[in-house]
Amino acid sequence: MPEKILMIALSPTMETGTVARWRKKEGDTVASGDVICEVETDKATMDYESTAEGTLLKIILPEGGQARVGDLIAIVGKPGEDVSALLADGGGAAGAPVAARTVAKAPAGPAAPAPAASAATVPGGIPAAPGGRIKSSPLARRLAAEKGVDIRSLRGSGPEGRIIKRDVDTLPAGGPPGVVAAPRPAAAPLQPGAGDEVVPVTRMRKIIAQRLSDSMFSAPHYYLTVAVGVDELLASRARMNAGRQKKLSMNSFLMAITGRALARHPQVNTSWNGDTLIRHSSADIGLAVAMPEGLITPVVRDCGRKGIVAIDTELADLVERARAGKLAPQEYAGATFTISNLGMSGIDEFTAVINPPGSAILAVGAARKEAVVDDSGGTDAIVVRQRMRITLSCDHRVIDGAVGAAFLRELADMLEDPVLALV
Repeated sequence: MPEKILMIALSPTMETGTVARWRKKEGDTVASGDVICEVETDKATMDYESTAEGTLLKIILPEGGQARVGDLIAIVGKPGEDVSALLADGGGAAGAPVAARTVAKAPAGPAAPAPAASAATVPGGIPAAPGGRIKSSPLARRLAAEKGVDIRSLRGSGPEGRIIKRDVDTLPAGGPPGVVAAPRPAAAPLQPGAGDEVVPVTRMRKIIAQRLSDSMFSAPHYYLTVAVGVDELLASRARMNAGRQKKLSMNSFLMAITGRALARHPQVNTSWNGDTLIRHSSADIGLAVAMPEGLITPVVRDCGRKGIVAIDTELADLVERARAGKLAPQEYAGATFTISNLGMSGIDEFTAVINPPGSAILAVGAARKEAVVDDSGGTDAIVVRQRMRITLSCDHRVIDGAVGAAFLRELADMLEDPVLALV
């Protein structure tokens, strides 16, 4: 009997995937574990390995087509088998691509009549799951409860009419139960001027925009900045790099020292989880890496227990594969803390948006020579020191101001005198 090949989630945040290239063509033999196509996810291009065996009878989703997770993309079976039943069952809406790379504008016409209500609906015309349960996300239910709105009165815009967060966001704060606010008028689309270039938004850029917007919306950010003297840190790095063909990066030092600071301040290495907090046992630190289509954060696990050389070796491999789009999902997801270093770009100071599930991110500026007052000899003297500014963005739901300040102060002390990280 023919088997369906469905779009699967190849990354933790993947909701849709785009077939970049089919490695197999119709009529080819497929074995379990064979790569049948390459799928663009929100972060990278991943190989899709088949779990079915047989002949690739039908490709449903062409190259460049996009499908939701769970949609039909191909059929595998024995040569000559009839696939019409599967096409009738799963080749319609479920198997249709969400979007192709080029989308034609549909001609204006009369709106289609609204479908008649069926037995599988509840008041308000909302599709109900078997047993009468309303199809809705946990976040949507929580937001509706907070606004005192009966979620059964809402119409969902998610898959199969599921009520999701954006359906509740349009409701008036504190409004009476069951009352839905009028939709906000859509902003007029910008019209490009003469000579302007219209650049399509990539899936990766869309996911970055969504995740960072959600982070700023849900996590109350506050920021702490301190200037750190890094003469000793730079001297230590120079000593360790003496005679080394491949130099140890500054990011490896930052990750190693930050990992040790997190071990002493576990509240900073904690994630918000609704009704609970998750205090992580290891410092899994992500490093923001810029790519042409957006940012990705490869994660070095357990930085608090690894040496600088081990971190540098692992980080170099992750960054190289990140820029080639070859990271596995588990290699860029789940950072409990993130570092964003723009010092090499000459940026003195900046703030960064928290990267969930972490509750803090460290923004690192450039090391500059500055004139500072040295009073260590009992009298004030003007001396030249190398200093850099670091800014900690904190989620106030998890990290109180005093907790964030204590962590940043100890981290600054360790960066000024790396030996303190060994105490």
